[in-house]
Amino acid sequence: MASLSVEDLSCPVCCDIYKDPVLLSCSHSLCKECLQQFWKTKRTQECPICRISSKYEPPCNLALRNLCDLFVKERKDFCVLHREKLKLFCLDDKQPVCLVCRDSEKHTNHKFKPICEVLPSYKEKLNTTLKSLQEKLKHTEIIKEKFDKAVEHIKTQVEHTEHQIKEQFKKLHEFLRDEEEATITSLREEEEQKSQMMKKKLEEMNTHISALSHTMKHMEEMMKSNDDVSFLKNFNVTMERAQISQPDSQMTSGALIHVPHYLDNLTFRVWKKMQDIVHKTPVILDPNTANPRLILSDDLTSVRYSENIQPFPGNPERFDGYPCVLGSEGFNSGTHCWDVDVKDNEDWIIGVTTASNQRKGRDFFNTDVWSVWYEEDYFFSQPLGTSSTVFHVTQKLERLRVHLDYDGGNVSFSDPVTNTHLHTFTHTFTHTLLPFFYNNDIIFPLRILPVKL
Repeated sequence: MASLSVEDLSCPVCCDIYKDPVLLSCSHSLCKECLQQFWKTKRTQECPICRISSKYEPPCNLALRNLCDLFVKERKDFCVLHREKLKLFCLDDKQPVCLVCRDSEKHTNHKFKPICEVLPSYKEKLNTTLKSLQEKLKHTEIIKEKFDKAVEHIKTQVEHTEHQIKEQFKKLHEFLRDEEEATITSLREEEEQKSQMMKKKLEEMNTHISALSHTMKHMEEMMKSNDDVSFLKNFNVTMERAQISQPDSQMTSGALIHVPHYLDNLTFRVWKKMQDIVHKTPVILDPNTANPRLILSDDLTSVRYSENIQPFPGNPERFDGYPCVLGSEGFNSGTHCWDVDVKDNEDWIIGVTTASNQRKGRDFFNTDVWSVWYEEDYFFSQPLGTSSTVFHVTQKLERLRVHLDYDGGNVSFSDPVTNTHLHTFTHTFTHTLLPFFYNNDIIFPLRILPVKL
């Protein structure tokens, strides 16, 4: 090998060390890929050097390929500056060096160790990083599964919402068909927008998983390799590649379809044309906030409790501790009033809360809640929390009226059947308020009553 130079082992076409060299009938050798590319471009089977015709499938030059492989391997183990064997590892520069490098000015006052002594610690570091990436991969796959379920839920929401839109539009006259089409188009646009957003998240997850898998495979190959010098040379680059940033694992608020936008008072929006059949419900429930044990009616005005837990996504807006659901519209000014049918229901809480109140866990009733509570077996159970803004009603009601005067700073509750005042909270409101409904009765629902215009 000492008599051979880089030029002797270089392809005359690409000028690099031969890769899969083939031997032509004219005795010239070239890289197989270089030859095929030349033939494809020139559309003739001749030697690029001497132009003599050659066989269609020239044989592999095994002797030359072995020489090239040996040359490349030996060159990896030798210093590119001094052509000496790489035997030491510079602890300051963190690179393999030869004995001449050790004594050079560049490495003055540097510390060195034999390669065989530093190799185990570096392999251990790489192994630790590999395990960390394996854990990241598992975590990312779990997150991806959650996003997959969210995509399916969006699809279900769209299908169900479209069905409700069509059912309501069947009750309208023929000339309202254009309004129906416009509403569905808006729904489809939101579906496309939010589905694309979720697909982008999933693509980020897939890209991250692919990157992790590729990096892990590369690390595993390095760990199996017996080429210590190559291992150390590539160590820093490999460790940098291992620092793959974790994609955002949280589902952003508003990721699901905003169903109330399409179903909220649909007939009211066209009341100018259908005044005789129009009615308005002052509060519409938001299904994206409903606890998985709650089932909402198709028109989003009624809520009932279920023993079965529904497979809803754990989006940030949703309750998971208490069987609660919020109204879809927030209030930050003016006066607002709504009646709720509570007849026969034995465990309910109705009121208002701030839009920022905690919905996860069991802290919801600790702050920012103004409500009345009825429970049939109250004397046999512990009071709900210690909040002074949850007023206990002892008499059984058929209906409950909630009256919010935001600017006046009070929320009052009354019985509209007997015109009896129950309780009034006073407070200086500074945040957006939302109606909320707690239903812990497995038989009877809570229903928001419509008002006539």
